[in-house]
Amino acid sequence: MAPDLRYPIGQFQWPENVTQHQRTLWISEIEKLPEELQSAVAALQAAQLNTRYRPDGWTVRQVVHHVADSHLNCYQRYRLALTEEAPVIKPYDERAWAELADAKNAPVDVSLLLLRTLHVRWTALLHGLTEDQWTRTFVHPENGSMRLDSTAGLYAWHGRHHVAHILKLRERAGW
Repeated sequence: MAPDLRYPIGQFQWPENVTQHQRTLWISEIEKLPEELQSAVAALQAAQLNTRYRPDGWTVRQVVHHVADSHLNCYQRYRLALTEEAPVIKPYDERAWAELADAKNAPVDVSLLLLRTLHVRWTALLHGLTEDQWTRTFVHPENGSMRLDSTAGLYAWHGRHHVAHILKLRERAGW
């Protein structure tokens, strides 16, 4: 059976219960993501950054910019959930964002720097949450109510997922 290039680490499995230990692991993964993504794209040339990680997929460059876009949106959603009662968040069209000129052409270093600084703020916020705050929610118009604790798992997975896209491409291409 051929590997699933779309989900190289499998699809995210929503947890039924989230323990403090699991949250700690997820925060650690979120904290390490900028360094891991930087390492995944290290020494890649422009042509390699403009290579799609799978047929009909994004280029490596678009993936890096997508991770920054996605995690910036998630950080904002956490802040809204912590300061408002179950706010309805605004989703965004990630595919359309990936087709914008900056996502297709900007240097990846711009988003890597953004991720480094964003993740310092985000993980400081996550480390400071109380048990009650972890249960707060925001409402995604398409996905319904989302708790902050399980959303941390989703975004820890999200980072690993996209780093794996790049690393698997490098492996297949012999880079």
